[in-house]
Amino acid sequence: MAGSKPNWEAVIGLETHVQLGTDSKIFTSASTTFGDDPNTHIDPVVCGLPGTLPVLNRKVLEYAVKAAMALNLKIAEHSKFDRKQYFYPDLPKNYQISQFDEPIAQDGWIEVEVAEKGKETYLKKIGIERLHMEEDAGKLVHAGSDRLAGSTHSLVDYNRAGVALAEIVSKPDLRTGREAAEYASEIRRIMRYLGVSDGNMQEGSLRCDVNISVRRGSQAPFGTKVEIKNMNSFSAIQKACEYEIQRQIKAYESGESVFQETRLWDEGKQLTKSMRSKEGSSDYRYFPDPDLGPVEVSKKLRETWRSELPELPATKRHRYADELGLSPYDARVLTDECSMAYYFEAVVAAGADAKASSNWITGDIAAYVNANRLYFSELPFKADQLAEMLHMIDVGEISGKIAKEILPELLKNGGSPKALVEQRGLGMISDTEVLTGIVEELLNAHPKEVEAFRGGKTKLQGFFVGQLMKKTGGKADPRLANKILSNKLMS
Repeated sequence: MAGSKPNWEAVIGLETHVQLGTDSKIFTSASTTFGDDPNTHIDPVVCGLPGTLPVLNRKVLEYAVKAAMALNLKIAEHSKFDRKQYFYPDLPKNYQISQFDEPIAQDGWIEVEVAEKGKETYLKKIGIERLHMEEDAGKLVHAGSDRLAGSTHSLVDYNRAGVALAEIVSKPDLRTGREAAEYASEIRRIMRYLGVSDGNMQEGSLRCDVNISVRRGSQAPFGTKVEIKNMNSFSAIQKACEYEIQRQIKAYESGESVFQETRLWDEGKQLTKSMRSKEGSSDYRYFPDPDLGPVEVSKKLRETWRSELPELPATKRHRYADELGLSPYDARVLTDECSMAYYFEAVVAAGADAKASSNWITGDIAAYVNANRLYFSELPFKADQLAEMLHMIDVGEISGKIAKEILPELLKNGGSPKALVEQRGLGMISDTEVLTGIVEELLNAHPKEVEAFRGGKTKLQGFFVGQLMKKTGGKADPRLANKILSNKLMS
């Protein structure tokens, strides 16, 4: 908390809404497709018409339980759905089906790796209070002034209404904006690894509400909590937290009060602004939904779903560092996207060195993937083909320079690096007799430089190496060429 007094401490908790990636909505068969024309994915259940009954989508339950297991939460054998009274135009029933006092999972944690600017990276265990299932609301589009009617108006799109959400509520264990951003990022990473959500914040597939208060020291009671909405990136989460922490500290130190309220993050102005007073749980008048029975998850079903969980990013990070000898930084970059991690593992499984594989994947190959908006799984250049290229570098068949020369074509079209090298005549010159002849020709062409080298200007060896590579088109075996060149210069 730059600029604040040392005795102030922030207390931060996040409510993360994850859109579960099912084809149909939580209580109806209406489609969840994003980006279509407004109000084209609705039905009588979504619209709350009289006589309709909700039916729980089994895939939603599976995805919610798997997400909870990955977050080390305890799965409830019995849970239930409740009605949350919520009067707003984008919720046609005038209530939301959610879970209140008996959620599907409670009491878990995740480990996050926090890299604060100017500080040493550290690990932190963040508690998770609960995960519950609920339906999403629709979307209001505020259209501004209506010139014909002379009044302002809003439009409503119910396509998103009824989409399945898993709400993940953290414990108030976060202390900085950076920790909050890293926590949200890890939640998104885990959901993507599981395949239960694409986590796309721009499309609203992952949304975070941040609750912040400040107090004088770690032993003081919690201060008045303020909720912040409208953040569509991890950078915005961090900035909003940092701004709000300073705003509250300044208010307390000026003798002002901090009120419990909901505030919005204004990305353009980089500040939070008041939206409305914050409701309490009693305002929602929860009661059990009479149209939905209790949810039961048997031990056998829990064991089946647990066996289907993949290796998660935190486990991969530790394994890459402990077993493959990668730096924590390399491990963190490689595991950020599961498709990159799987590609890397396939390259290593094909016999390539872990560090060399990491360098190529996180460097030139990642740059190509990002520029072309691809996943690693969509690359024409397959993992075994990259392993083949790295082997060619290791045994001296090609140099790193030649590898970089052929890489663009391989990334675009795939294929065997060995075949491409032979086709283009780019193979390394590793014949001692051939290289010796080239070196002798080179030295004869630069007698003054040879004399200067032998007179003590040994840095000129770099000049000769450059000339040799230029003459051979970069195809000379660097180790063998340097050895021959050194022997000839010293003789």
